[in-house]
Amino acid sequence: MRAQGPGAPDADEGSDVLLSDGTTAHVRPIREDDGDNLRAFHGRLSPESIILRFFGPHPRLSDAEVERFTHCDGVDRVALVAELAGRIIAVARYDRPPGHDEAEVAFVVEDAFQGRGLGTLLLEHLATIARSHGIRRFAADTLSDNHRMLGVFRDAGFARQYTRASEVMEVVLDISPSVEAAEAVAERDRSAALRSMGRLLRPRSVAVVGASRRVGSIGHQLVTNLLSGGFAGPVYPVNRSADTVAGVPAWPSVGEVPGPVDVAVVAVPRAAVPAVVEECGRAGVGVLVVVTAGFAETGPAGVEAQHRVVRLAHAYGMRVVGPNCFGVINTEPGVSLNATLAPRPPVAGPVGFASQSGGLGVAILAEATTRGLGLSSFVSLGNKADVSGNDALVWWEQDDTTDVVLLYLESFGNPRKFSRIARRVSRHKPIVAVKSGRSAPGTRGAASHTAALASSEEAVDALFRQTGVIRVDSTEELFDVAEVLARQPLPGGGRVGLVANAGGPGVLAADACAGHGLLVPELSAATQAVLRSFLPMGAAVSNPVDLVASASADDYRRAVDTLAHSTEVDIVLAIFTPPLLTRADDVAQALVGAVDDAERSGHAVTVVASFLQADEVRDELGRGRRPIPVFTYPETAARALGRAVSYATWRARPVEREPVLPGCDPNAVRRLIEARDSTTEPAPESGEPAPAVTERWLTGAEAMGVLDAYGILTTPTTVVRSAAEAEEAAARIGAPVAVKAAGPGLLHKSDAGGVRLDVLGGGDVGRAFSAMAEALGPAMEGAVVQPMAGPGVETIAGFLQDPAFGPLVLFGLGGRAVELLGDHGTRLAPLTERDARELVLSLRGAPLLTGYRGSTPVDVDALVDLVLRLGRLAEDLPDLAEGDCNPVVATPEGVTVVDARFRVRPHAPTPDDRRRLS
Repeated sequence: MRAQGPGAPDADEGSDVLLSDGTTAHVRPIREDDGDNLRAFHGRLSPESIILRFFGPHPRLSDAEVERFTHCDGVDRVALVAELAGRIIAVARYDRPPGHDEAEVAFVVEDAFQGRGLGTLLLEHLATIARSHGIRRFAADTLSDNHRMLGVFRDAGFARQYTRASEVMEVVLDISPSVEAAEAVAERDRSAALRSMGRLLRPRSVAVVGASRRVGSIGHQLVTNLLSGGFAGPVYPVNRSADTVAGVPAWPSVGEVPGPVDVAVVAVPRAAVPAVVEECGRAGVGVLVVVTAGFAETGPAGVEAQHRVVRLAHAYGMRVVGPNCFGVINTEPGVSLNATLAPRPPVAGPVGFASQSGGLGVAILAEATTRGLGLSSFVSLGNKADVSGNDALVWWEQDDTTDVVLLYLESFGNPRKFSRIARRVSRHKPIVAVKSGRSAPGTRGAASHTAALASSEEAVDALFRQTGVIRVDSTEELFDVAEVLARQPLPGGGRVGLVANAGGPGVLAADACAGHGLLVPELSAATQAVLRSFLPMGAAVSNPVDLVASASADDYRRAVDTLAHSTEVDIVLAIFTPPLLTRADDVAQALVGAVDDAERSGHAVTVVASFLQADEVRDELGRGRRPIPVFTYPETAARALGRAVSYATWRARPVEREPVLPGCDPNAVRRLIEARDSTTEPAPESGEPAPAVTERWLTGAEAMGVLDAYGILTTPTTVVRSAAEAEEAAARIGAPVAVKAAGPGLLHKSDAGGVRLDVLGGGDVGRAFSAMAEALGPAMEGAVVQPMAGPGVETIAGFLQDPAFGPLVLFGLGGRAVELLGDHGTRLAPLTERDARELVLSLRGAPLLTGYRGSTPVDVDALVDLVLRLGRLAEDLPDLAEGDCNPVVATPEGVTVVDARFRVRPHAPTPDDRRRLS
């Protein structure tokens, strides 16, 4: 369980979580020193809650019970507590007999906090921990009239069975991961995030802590912006030494404000922030917007200070925007919230914007105003210690005033959560994102081919590609794409009709369109005839349509109208180069008229314009039923259109779920790892703790055993420790055989002389073993003997547990030159079948798989299945930090893994990342 934000504590400290009412709590393992806290918690339970938990009156816990409840081994006996301000408010536990795969569970929630989803949330956390220890089922006995507890089991989404005996209901839950359980988690998380964001963006009241009477100060600007923006609720300036600020009464503290406060904007020096957070928490504030700087952006000390502030806020159930943020805006009528430092608020419009850069806040809002692009709401995330783009996406998903979402991101707080939310939102509303900071490629000389090839930058690209997010390279392009998506219908395809009054710009535009994946088709003879009927002599009508320099505004209107009605293009790009006679504003009016006519007649296409004097006609082009985006250069327009078409193509694809993959047995892999640990770790002396399990590698037959447990076909592999054993294995297998040195440090075995192929048997096998042992020395820890693989295409497949993004699945062309060629692709798990197929076919060398120069295609479906199973393996077993299958031989009959290695790294069980804040 990972607490959010930089500098978070280790997993044993637990994690801050979001409850169903939008408030927060802290979930952690119970500690041995929790006895007094546990007794106090039990003492606050109502008699009814005690009866439902203990099946009878139980007014106090005995010393023996406290001892048993607070001392858990973390494997067979696990207990979690939820707490607020250090006070336990809920307890959940499981107990199982050693060696069994079923555990008994029990829950109890303090009466004042029931109905906030704590029971279900704790069940999710317990299930995650239990699965990591091989537990498959939970069993619980509950009174049949304990409707709340039965509701917890029902709402979790797990498959369940009920058995009733008199007044007791026995419930058995299958806690295996499932689509239904994942969807239940996602829906609960969505609802909780929506409630918390509602308090932020539709507050009933706002306090400004650090309000100042000094004009030009941050505290004064915040108050005046709230007041001048027409905020619908009361504004409470908080200033210990002033009676009024900006003409309204001020209050010495938040606790003395005469009414509830939904949002407190904090603008005090850094050293004073913790005291303000404490004060706000005691006053029942819902959300803090911390504009104060000097936290994580300043270094390690600031990171630690930021973490303390967020943990303190969460201890009181409050969410935090920032710190080091610019504020928030909601232009929705009836709210009119401008809690920012912007000197001029944006106009209302259909674009939701979240920016991680506080410094860019003013510039971003100014650019939106310059382009006339209205915002529905704006959230400056600052250091993103708590509230993140994920929360904002959940809000905009249901917000009827938001049609397009823009994100400026410098980092990801929780990429896996972002992936699930963005994939859902993108199905209905486009998300356009700038992600600053390009990561370095994979680590050369790494311990596996997968690690050498993969990179976090590839993870970012995969994340956006799989979720339909439109990635752009600059804030300028962010607004370019936003103008197209917010003002025009989504392109129905990539066919572009170009209309220009000069040949050169038309040709340049055609080249730019081709460069961005768009098609400039030749128009039909019928459409060309219509264009010739009214255009000047010398006009070119095939596409691009060159109206010639003497073209009038009416020529533009009729040409655009003709293309829109032709059904031969999906997009019209109108390019105007100023001639001597025709006025730019007349052409702009003509384009507006053509677009309005086409929409009224049901022939709406996406229309954009390119004018050298774009700023002069922007207002005119915005007067129609659908404003027309205008760009200075046609190349810029083509780039924005290419992004829009790519998104439209992604959105048109059918929705896919993660596939069902029979034959995957994570417990078999866990048993294999445990067996390896028991044979490799020295037994501790009597009375001494067992040594910590360190990172190690599974190679040879053990690695093949991992793959076998997930239904992946492997080459039969025999481990040998001597030349004699190698000869015996070869005799059983039958010549010819492959003899390969084994050892965790042997990555490039071929280069080091650790591979002998087509060995004919007998003494040749023993001599091959001895020669490798002499050449490699201690690095060789035995060898494996395998039958020779048949001919086929060598590929590589694997995964890497990225610390931020989770499992990154890789596929590419394999063999000895894999790192040199670098022909590979990556996707983030979990994978759909489409994700896996696109990954396999994304290679430059994909024709080698699908049939090249008359060769027989390999079994691509088998490769897709392999990639899916490796992705599932990485999802199920986070202890497998890295997996590398190379080579994987693909043939028309199927695929076989010839060699594999897995790096095992102890991994603390974590709850589903969808439940983490940030």
